[in-house]
Amino acid sequence: MDKLDREILRLLQQDATQSVSDIADKIGLTTTPCWRRIQNLEQQGIIKQRVALLDASKLKLGMTVFVQVKAGKHDSNWLTKFAEHAAKIDQVVEFYRMSGEYDYLLKVMVTDMQAFDVFYKQLVSGVDLSDVTSSFAMEQIKYTTALPL
Repeated sequence: MDKLDREILRLLQQDATQSVSDIADKIGLTTTPCWRRIQNLEQQGIIKQRVALLDASKLKLGMTVFVQVKAGKHDSNWLTKFAEHAAKIDQVVEFYRMSGEYDYLLKVMVTDMQAFDVFYKQLVSGVDLSDVTSSFAMEQIKYTTALPL
């Protein structure tokens, strides 16, 4: 991947709806070679998908909660069962297996405390958990989907 590929990625991260000709103009290429580069980046899996970013507050999803979970067990069956269970819950927008004191970190977006309580009951149902703790985001200081290039 060269400088032009990185510039294409930077531009697409800013606005994936830009036409290939607009991107080509901005980086000093003609349309066809620019299109080939974008296709190549997609084939390599560097560009995974193109999506629309939504405004959570306008969708009444104003509460962001970070939920930390300690595993009830540390065997592969439990780990698989929990990962599948938590990943299916729509309110979980990010989900990580962690090192350190807690085994998992979930980023959860809900409308309000009542909706979080419904989510929480769904999360803990049917899965043996050792400990669950939640931290409520008071203010979003930075948010970006753009990766550093």
